[in-house]
Amino acid sequence: MQLNFVTVDVFTDQQFGGNPLAVVLNGHGLTTEQMQSIAAEFNLAETTFVLPPKGPHTAEVRIFTPRAELPFAGHPNIGTAFVLATLGTSYGSVISDPLVFEEKAGLVKLDLMRNGTLIIGARLAAPQPLTRSEDIALDVVATACSIGVSDIETANHPPCICSSGVPFVLAELKTRSALRDARAQSEIFSKHLKADRATGIFLYTHGKGDDVDIQARMFAPLYGVPEDPATGSANVTLVGLLASLRGERDLTLPLRIAQGVDMGRPSLLEATAEKRNGRITGMWIGGKCVAMMRGSLELQ
Repeated sequence: MQLNFVTVDVFTDQQFGGNPLAVVLNGHGLTTEQMQSIAAEFNLAETTFVLPPKGPHTAEVRIFTPRAELPFAGHPNIGTAFVLATLGTSYGSVISDPLVFEEKAGLVKLDLMRNGTLIIGARLAAPQPLTRSEDIALDVVATACSIGVSDIETANHPPCICSSGVPFVLAELKTRSALRDARAQSEIFSKHLKADRATGIFLYTHGKGDDVDIQARMFAPLYGVPEDPATGSANVTLVGLLASLRGERDLTLPLRIAQGVDMGRPSLLEATAEKRNGRITGMWIGGKCVAMMRGSLELQ
């Protein structure tokens, strides 16, 4: 069985930046176990498998980290949309804008980003409403990320689990230096933040003079991702959370978010949330992409 794939760097306009993604273009016929093995072989933060849609949509898309399947993720959707739109067809059907992917978390709608006639990226709408559940103890977050309890900012919100399709612990830090010094401790995740409770810990701090609004990092060691260069699903949830905390009843909140800087994979994510009558009515995340490699895998 020959599988065709393309790799792309997501949330960047430069090769070797952003978050790498492998897109397997003809994944129909593969078992879940085979998809998981292929994702482990690529050993990128995520690998997607494009399947024929079950309904009147663009495609079914399944997303795997090296260790587990995800119901939804940001950079895999952005990159897969970019790849399919650039190719122009999928399973014989012409790709049209907007794209709609069938995923475990629901339908994911994506609009293409263009520079003239050139496709340069994509923007997605979160597939589920913002939810905020339990708070997480400061010492758990601090120990898991090798920072001090005093580094965590609680004036706006305590560390808490939030989701718009995938749950993350969101924690604000007081300084850029604390963010830079963070290191994941896998054994603390295993003890206190098992994979079925939260995908990972997403740390952020406000830009403080940089050409961005937010600087961020995300650790998900139990999913085989020691650190993620760009996490669309966490950032789209963050913009929803921050908009929900604002006092305005009606608000459009745009954020430019830098991630991956401290691991040498600088990424730029553009997030937006809308609030109407005190309720979050929409969350979006988008960014640019750069094609990298294409090839085939012979599955015996």
